[in-house]
Amino acid sequence: MGLLQRLKYTIEADLNHFFDKKEEKNPISMLNQYIREAEKQTEDTGKYLERQGQLKQKLEKEYEQANEMFNKRQAQVDLAEASAEQDLIDFATEEKNAYAARMTTLQNSIDQVTNELFSLERKYEEMKHKIKDMKVRQLQLMGKENVVRAHTQMDRILDPESNGKQNERLDTFESMEEYINRLGTKIEKEHEVTSMEQRLATLEKEKNNF
Repeated sequence: MGLLQRLKYTIEADLNHFFDKKEEKNPISMLNQYIREAEKQTEDTGKYLERQGQLKQKLEKEYEQANEMFNKRQAQVDLAEASAEQDLIDFATEEKNAYAARMTTLQNSIDQVTNELFSLERKYEEMKHKIKDMKVRQLQLMGKENVVRAHTQMDRILDPESNGKQNERLDTFESMEEYINRLGTKIEKEHEVTSMEQRLATLEKEKNNF
């Protein structure tokens, strides 16, 4: 099982699971929380990548050291053979073979770690792209939510009967229009009454003058 597969969950699987949960009351809030968790997980995954890269560097350094010692022992074998000292020949040969074996083991490890690191880097990039996709989805949902809220507010004002709310506080265009009409009618009637009173008072005054 690869390194990323051992994480708590994969970004794509949980994203699909999240959007299947239609019963959530506040999808925007849930998505915001999910993105934060995904970003934290991606950050943690980046640390695994960094550690894997450091391991590769250490293996390569060990290989360089083993290669240097192999070349050194090879030169010593040649020197010992030239001097015909068998014990030195045997020692230098054994050392040379030990470093050769170590180099083979290290090279195999380096190849394996390199392949694993490349695979991890690809999946890491996929995770970052997935988060970007989620943020785009977040903006889309926020836009839809904003439109829904705007329509709801406008419908509440323009069509109060659709939501069954009373408009005692003049919170609709219709009720405000009715109120203005009633007020205008009342003012007109009061003005008419006042005018009549003034005319009657004028007639009474004229009569008294005669």
